[in-house]
Amino acid sequence: MARSSFQKLKLLHVMNYLLQNSDEEHPITVNQMIQYLESNGIAAERKSIYDDIEALRTFGMDIEECKRGRVFGYYVASRTFELPELKLLVDSVQSSKFITHKKTASLIKKIETLASVHSAQLLHRQVFVKNRIKTMNESIYYNVDEIHNGISNNRKIRFLYFEYNVAKERQYRHGGAYYVVSPFAMTWDDENYYLVAYDSEAGIIKHYRVDKMEKISTLDEERDGQEVYQALDMAVYTRKTFGMFTGEEIKVQMRFENHLVGAVLDRLGSEVFIVPDGPAHFTVRTDVVVSPQFFAWVLGFGPQAQIVGPAHVVDSMKAHIGSVAALYGPQA
Repeated sequence: MARSSFQKLKLLHVMNYLLQNSDEEHPITVNQMIQYLESNGIAAERKSIYDDIEALRTFGMDIEECKRGRVFGYYVASRTFELPELKLLVDSVQSSKFITHKKTASLIKKIETLASVHSAQLLHRQVFVKNRIKTMNESIYYNVDEIHNGISNNRKIRFLYFEYNVAKERQYRHGGAYYVVSPFAMTWDDENYYLVAYDSEAGIIKHYRVDKMEKISTLDEERDGQEVYQALDMAVYTRKTFGMFTGEEIKVQMRFENHLVGAVLDRLGSEVFIVPDGPAHFTVRTDVVVSPQFFAWVLGFGPQAQIVGPAHVVDSMKAHIGSVAALYGPQA
């Protein structure tokens, strides 16, 4: 490339150098910028650097000037993402079970480029979480993209659905045949990504773990089940479906100790109606999908929580507790 062509890129190089290397604690001097430009085959005078900085300010970059001793420097004072926001993104990626270790490292490196090299070191130091369980399915990112294609184009999708056997091998459900559904939404529950879709054959809304889906493709056939999905309140649907386990939806009454109100509101939503029950307890009535996961949630509070109705749900809970207790033999 001719030297004059390099000159045309001068302003972009100045902008890139400031974004990558400057922050409030690390201002960049004009001499540093001149040396950087020279290393890229671009000649520059001090006045032209001042002009470039003013042009970038006019463009919208928040560039501040500061003085350290007798030396003046410049730094990018605000960015699209501030450092606390980038830390939040890094934490989210690192803690997401559905993102593989390989993709986690790749995404964090990309997030680091949104900060200066100095701030990026702070991001790098905070990402280490030992023994974090991650999905084994590297194709999940492409799965999500293909699902969204089906949703945005109003088309059905087909896919294979699998689970792992004790040998850690994929074992396909549905006899290895393709599932064909109408995709409508993606939801996040219990650290897993789920597709919410309408199954035409069954005539109901179903959900599928995205990391257990394979060979997804969009079909030419238009989606159906629009009326069923539109009648579905997704916030309510995910709140009453514990661990995304299917089961019978029933209005259940539960009794909790008062100090558990925060945990109950977190899981059942702030709209749930709380009724005081004596000085130390309260009760709630809400629609839930009764399943082993729901029982496990209640049992997680030990004797501080109790299902009080209806009677057949109480009986199901007793049977659930009895079947688990039987695994450990008779009480001493």
